[in-house]
Amino acid sequence: MKTKILLAGALLVSSYSAQTLADDTKDQYVSDWWHQSVNVVGSYHTRFGPQLNNDLYLEYEAFAHKDWFDFYGYVDVPKFFGVGNGNDNGIWDKKVGSPLFMEIEPRFSIDKLTGTDLSFGPFKEWYFANNYIYDMGPNNANRQNTWYMGLGTDVNTYTPLNLSLNVYAKYQWQNYGAANENQWDGYRFKVKYFLPLGDVWGGKVSYIGFTNFDWGSDLADNGNTARSNHSIASSHILALNYSHWHYSLVARYFHNGGQWEDGTELNFGKGNFNVKSTGWGYYAVIGYSF
Repeated sequence: MKTKILLAGALLVSSYSAQTLADDTKDQYVSDWWHQSVNVVGSYHTRFGPQLNNDLYLEYEAFAHKDWFDFYGYVDVPKFFGVGNGNDNGIWDKKVGSPLFMEIEPRFSIDKLTGTDLSFGPFKEWYFANNYIYDMGPNNANRQNTWYMGLGTDVNTYTPLNLSLNVYAKYQWQNYGAANENQWDGYRFKVKYFLPLGDVWGGKVSYIGFTNFDWGSDLADNGNTARSNHSIASSHILALNYSHWHYSLVARYFHNGGQWEDGTELNFGKGNFNVKSTGWGYYAVIGYSF
């Protein structure tokens, strides 16, 4: 399966010659501020659940920054191409699979909405920040509905590095039947960063990333030793961008991914296994912006 997914990403990229990439110079888009793309994503050994997961799926992605509104988000159609491992479920698996998974991060500028300059030191602007996650599973045992809300800021690093910080409180609705549903449960600190690296093959190369630090949950309380009250997900992306086509390789580090306690022994009816929620997962992405 590792070979299938990595080869899929390699074949997608190699299907376009360097000359084709260099000729991608037209920059006409549907919107001049709402930036959007359709991506094909291959993932290997992601650790959001208690078992390693591989997938090949379709994604819609968008980002925008206009006046008081700042936005990033995506909608995934899991297992869209029918490729995945035995732990992977998606749109075609009617009884247990999800037709879509989405995450959006809208932020609203407090400075601009109030007409007040709240900047000081390296902190340039302040936001009411949100991070909303929804997994449309067919039933409560296969569905997630999570809203993080809090305060965000953009930081002047006095270098080419762009940096933003957000801290949230979490309200948890559905969570795949877990014990922390329908309550306030913990906090998240999100660091996002972007660093342009230069020009390669007629395109722009950049390093992009984010790290989520989750803590203060009650999920592991009351003897729930398979779960964790804290977790980390840290993504590191090397991206090559043209006017329309873009290509990315991603390494993501998980610590107790999905708040599963790494190394715990579980049995979901198919024999005992050890939770593998700490370690690296990988992605390959090809996309078209329009």
